[in-house]
Amino acid sequence: MTNKTVPVADETVESAPSAPDNPTSTAPAADTAPSSQEAPRAGASLSGGAGDASIGERLKALSGTWWARYSVRVISVVVLIGLWHLASVNDFRLLLNFENVPRPGVVGAVLLDLLSSDTFYRHISASVERVAIAFGLATVLGVALGVFMGRNRFVEDVFSPYVEIFRPIPAVAWIPLAILMLPTEQSSIIFITFLGAFFPIVLNTMHGVDQTPKDLVRAARALGASSTSILIHVVLPAALPSIVAGMAIGMGIAWFSLLAGEIISGQYGIGYFTWSSYSLVQYPQIIVGMVTIGLLGTLSTLLVRYGARPFLRWQR
Repeated sequence: MTNKTVPVADETVESAPSAPDNPTSTAPAADTAPSSQEAPRAGASLSGGAGDASIGERLKALSGTWWARYSVRVISVVVLIGLWHLASVNDFRLLLNFENVPRPGVVGAVLLDLLSSDTFYRHISASVERVAIAFGLATVLGVALGVFMGRNRFVEDVFSPYVEIFRPIPAVAWIPLAILMLPTEQSSIIFITFLGAFFPIVLNTMHGVDQTPKDLVRAARALGASSTSILIHVVLPAALPSIVAGMAIGMGIAWFSLLAGEIISGQYGIGYFTWSSYSLVQYPQIIVGMVTIGLLGTLSTLLVRYGARPFLRWQR
């Protein structure tokens, strides 16, 4: 058996060199040639995909920059003014009637005239003063009451019915009662503005205190912290994001309530200016008053948010 297998092994060994002479043996070589040529193409496609991905990432990063975001916001406002101009010029009437709505150019000219007079600034300063006093009182009392309601169930049971009953009452409904209860028009307006900011601050503060992680409180107690230290160093920092959100919402509602409160004032205020313009059928002045209230409310809300940023450094 060994004499038979040895020639067979020799034949197989000798047949290996003759493989290139065989036409059928060239087929694998032909098959391998295209695969070696296609490899650079695959590499090129991979590099192209990486290039596309990097471009997409660059565009995404570019769109996330602050100046790009604010550019989009400015463009959106410009588009809205352009649509307003087209609707006013063409007397657009479809669900909304723009026949009597003044054009943006007319409103801008009236605004420039008002900016050159001292009376307009007196209206603005009177409204800012009222909002500052009312919002300051609402913040102090609202945060204090919200903390007590969030930390003590008995205090929550005592005050929550009043909060839930008085909160849905609109500011306009408080005007007659404010006139009867308070001695001056200034105090009546401040009271109505105070109510608008008070309830959002109370509810958001109570929610933030109630949602404080219990593990942090237990850990602080285990380390020997007193109740006052837990409140100052654990509960208030954890609830601060909700408190700031309530203050921002309260600031917006305060300006909304101010307009209702200044209807009863016969002297100064941007809300009184807007209402008197409506009574005198001065349409451009109405729009100027509305835009002024919106801008003042936006600036006040931004002031609240940016003013609270140093106390929220732990979030970043």
